[in-house]
Amino acid sequence: MAKRDTLDFYSLKAQKEGYPARSVYKLEEIQQKIKVIKPKDHVLDIGASPGSWSLYVLKILKGQGKLTAIDLKPLNLKKQPPSNYDFFQGDVFDKENQDILREKGPYHVIISDAAPSTTGNRTIDCGRSYSLNEQILSVGDALLETGGNLIIKVFQGGDEKILLERMQQSFDKVKILKPKAVRKISFETYFIGLGKKANNPELTEDEPSS
Repeated sequence: MAKRDTLDFYSLKAQKEGYPARSVYKLEEIQQKIKVIKPKDHVLDIGASPGSWSLYVLKILKGQGKLTAIDLKPLNLKKQPPSNYDFFQGDVFDKENQDILREKGPYHVIISDAAPSTTGNRTIDCGRSYSLNEQILSVGDALLETGGNLIIKVFQGGDEKILLERMQQSFDKVKILKPKAVRKISFETYFIGLGKKANNPELTEDEPSS
C-alpha cells in the first residue's frame, strides 16, 4: 500500500512542472471537467499554502482576472507571484481578516483545499473536516457573489450528507468529484457548488408577510 510520503506519478510530475505539491492535479481535473473558473474571474483561495492551487489558478486567469489567497502558513513559491495575486498570512475565520477579504471582493469563485489536522482516527478526522467546511461555507455565504462557484475538500465517512444538503440549498447545482490524483488510501473527495443562489432578503416593514 502506498504511503503519503511516496513520490508517486503526481508527486514527480509536480516537481517537474514546478508546483510545490501534487494537489494541483486535483484542481486541474476539476477545472477540466467542470470549468469552475473563467479567465476574468476574481478567485479567493482559502488554505492556499504551499501554493499549488494558486499557481494553477493564475495559469487559468492569464493576467486577466485576480486571485486573492489566505492561509495560516506561508507560501512555498520559487518565483515572485504576478501583480494580480494578493496573498496574506492569517486565519480566514478571523473577523478582521474577513473584513479585509470583503474589501478586496467581490469573488466569482472560492476554492479551498483546506483540511483539518488529522489524528488517524477516521471518525474524528471526518468530524473535524465537517466543522471546517461548515465555516468555509459560511465564508462563502458572506463573500461569494450571486452566480458564483465554490470548491471544498470533504472527508467521506462523517456528516458530508449534511454539507451536501446545505450546498444544494445554496447553489443551483452541486457536483461531487474524486479526482484521479487523490491517493487510493485517502477518503477525501470534492464538492463543487455551481451558481450561488441569491441570499433571501429579509422582509422590510413595508412588505407583507405570507
